[in-house]
Amino acid sequence: MSEKNKPFVITDRRKFTLDGEPRPDADPSPEKESREPAAAAPPPAPTAIPEPPAAPQAEEPEHDLPPAPTAEQTEQSRRAYEMTAERLDTAIRAANPGADHPPAMSFDQLVQSVYLTAMMQLGGATPEGQQPQVDLMGARQSIDMLGVLAEKTKGNLTPDEDRLLESALFELRMAFLEITQALARSAAAKAGSPTGGRPNPVGPSIVR
Repeated sequence: MSEKNKPFVITDRRKFTLDGEPRPDADPSPEKESREPAAAAPPPAPTAIPEPPAAPQAEEPEHDLPPAPTAEQTEQSRRAYEMTAERLDTAIRAANPGADHPPAMSFDQLVQSVYLTAMMQLGGATPEGQQPQVDLMGARQSIDMLGVLAEKTKGNLTPDEDRLLESALFELRMAFLEITQALARSAAAKAGSPTGGRPNPVGPSIVR
């Protein structure tokens, strides 16, 4: 019989009748599950222990200073400076016959230069009879400059250099105290003066 002429057969696979009774011709084998059993879920992955946070690193301070010159650059600039200074000395001696050669800079001259500057700022160079002009802020900076010099050179000075620096600092600090006290007394006298607070012509006055 050809495929086209084969009878069409319908197979009733129901196990029960419409009344709920078991069918006598039903297949007694259990009905196969139409679905495959669900695959077992994989076990949960172990929870990783979080690492402790890294300690914050201190930020490096920003420096605005330019890079330091190399040793070769330093040596070249030193030689060029000394040659230029020597030509300047030669020109000065040629214009002033018999003039002495300027002394080389030393630690003593450095201390004395700052000392004299501070004294002038405290009114030490004021002619007699005139009102001193005092630059308190400038004098304070000059005195503090010598203080920094004393701190940075501690243990590296000769006994004479150390004595010179300590004496200069002592005299300048005492002069600074004397001037500030004199200014305070002058201000108090002006406040209680019955003459209207006219300034004392010989008392110190502050420049800035």
